[in-house]
Amino acid sequence: MHDNEEVEIKKGYDKQLLKRLLAYAKPYMAWITVSLILLIGVVGADLVKPILVGNAVDDIITKYDTMYSIVDEDTEGAIKVKDVYLVSDEKNKYTEARKAGIIYDDAYEKPYFLISDIDISEISLLSNVQKVSSKDGKYYISYNNVKKEVISLNDGEIGLLRNDHINGLVKITIIFIVVLILGLVITYLQTILLNYTGQKIIYNIRNDVFTHIQNLSIQFFNNNPVGKLVTRVTNDTETLNEMYTSVIVNSVKSVLMLTGISVMMFILEWRLTLAIFLVIPLLIISTMLFRHFSRKAYREVRTKVAAINAFLSEHISGMRIVQIFSQEKRKMNEFKKANGELKNANMKQLIVFGVYRPSMYLIYVIGLAIVLTYGGNMVIKGTMSIGKLIIFIQYISNFFDPIQQLAEQFNILQSAMASSEKIFTLLDEDSIIDNKEDSIKLDKINGNIEFKNVWFAYNEGEWVLKDVSFRVSPGETVAFVGATGAGKTSILNLISRYYDIQKGEILIDGYNVKDLDLKCLRSSIGQMLQDVFLFTGNINSNVRLKNNEITDGKIKKASKYVNADKFIQKLPDKYNEKVYERGATFSSGQRQLLSFARTLAFSPSILILDEATANIDTETELLIQDALYKLMEGRTTLVVAHRLSTIQHADKIIVLHKGRVREIGNHQELLAKKGIYHNLYELQYQEIN
Repeated sequence: MHDNEEVEIKKGYDKQLLKRLLAYAKPYMAWITVSLILLIGVVGADLVKPILVGNAVDDIITKYDTMYSIVDEDTEGAIKVKDVYLVSDEKNKYTEARKAGIIYDDAYEKPYFLISDIDISEISLLSNVQKVSSKDGKYYISYNNVKKEVISLNDGEIGLLRNDHINGLVKITIIFIVVLILGLVITYLQTILLNYTGQKIIYNIRNDVFTHIQNLSIQFFNNNPVGKLVTRVTNDTETLNEMYTSVIVNSVKSVLMLTGISVMMFILEWRLTLAIFLVIPLLIISTMLFRHFSRKAYREVRTKVAAINAFLSEHISGMRIVQIFSQEKRKMNEFKKANGELKNANMKQLIVFGVYRPSMYLIYVIGLAIVLTYGGNMVIKGTMSIGKLIIFIQYISNFFDPIQQLAEQFNILQSAMASSEKIFTLLDEDSIIDNKEDSIKLDKINGNIEFKNVWFAYNEGEWVLKDVSFRVSPGETVAFVGATGAGKTSILNLISRYYDIQKGEILIDGYNVKDLDLKCLRSSIGQMLQDVFLFTGNINSNVRLKNNEITDGKIKKASKYVNADKFIQKLPDKYNEKVYERGATFSSGQRQLLSFARTLAFSPSILILDEATANIDTETELLIQDALYKLMEGRTTLVVAHRLSTIQHADKIIVLHKGRVREIGNHQELLAKKGIYHNLYELQYQEIN
């Protein structure tokens, strides 16, 4: 995988990436559609709440001056209807009234008065009240050189007169609470539904990525750091999760909110709305600048995160080597450099957000100032109500949040697109070992192996094997010898089909390995390597490898064959002894013995030993050789060993030199030829002596 972290992501939204991302969402479109429908309800609730507040102010709270009809009955039983008018100075507030020139006596305490015997035509004149005074316990108001007596009301009397208003306010409050709760419930359902859908999508993506990684050739893992691959499966998929569960729906919500608020403001007062829209150019400029700089910041952070993950994965795994060669200080300096680069990248991102958010707040304050100045002037002139002004103030507060969210979500989307490109680059990696849909599944592999004119190269043109041909009969033990780089291990890897050859043909029991089912092929081959890998768990789980057909009895039997049972029985928990990552608490010899037990427990038809006894002391090796002789009986065994003394009893020895087969025969035959094998044997014999 040629994954250059610094490559610029294509501008705009790559249609192919989006198409592939939507393909993962397609099975859940019904749930996503329901979530979007619920989102409309959430936006509707947010738009209604300011309207309810504004209506409460206009229709109820500010109804200070109201005409009432009082029904009275005189002493003779006749019914009389008297129109009275409730007036208040509270709409001006006490200090504002003073500024308007209204004079209050010291005895003035009550803000509400009831005036009777007033003509409807005089009601409009009450706004010109210039004086509220009291004399002999009575109250008077003066306006336009007219002085009228008014009745001062106590709190109980005011409550009786405004009982309908109070009831109306209670109803609106109940409606407001119902809308609020309904909005919260819908938001909860929508969030749960969307996150559930997002997790299902990401679950499928992670499965696809890991499944694809498992099918890649060994060459791929040689060329790519483990930390980078871990970043792909974890960090990058989590970024996509945020896109599915947050960005897309929140972007739709932001657009709906902006549209809804704009429409509502135009309906309420188009002139004030146009005045507010004067800040739109500032919004566009600041948002475009934010998008430009934050996109770069996001990419740099993702690059540095992948780099530090790769560094940590490699050096924590190789910490023993670091400590053996006293490289702690140098590696610490390297880590400080990588960590510092990540910190600087994060700081750049923080600076971008630190500038953008206050700039958005400044634009919001400008918009609010326009509402208060222009809208307040309209209220004073009587062309707009106080309730509408309050609605605009709330709408203007809600107007800038979606814009800021859209800008931030755009950058998360950019980050998700960058992550998706990396993920799909990995999924498009073609160094995969294909398993044909109509592959052949053999009930049993006998172990007849044949190489026909095989040519193989890890890198194009650099041939490792050149026109290699040989045959191994079932039950034979064949050893491969030769200098380092001759191609011995490559032959073993090709038999298990960890790589595909460029020319020639490899046959197992007469079938081309490319036509055989991979699982069937590899499960029939027991491969014991010099570098033993143990997984976190216990001894039983490392031998069984999740194969429930392998019983505890079979594990113990295999362990006894390779003499691993001796050291296992000395452990505190025996076969349940905990195994840490890579088997760090076991010696090299113990790990090798467990590897032998693991291989033998699977009862393979073909045994492959690649320097498998290199890390075993002489005494342990003798015990293993004894077990191997028993196990190799009736099985095809392929051995790679630099110590020729370990392969003298092989049925056939194949000598490789610079990728070609130079000699084939048994030990005595090859010595008699006085060729390459004879020279290697003599060289080792001299070194021993």
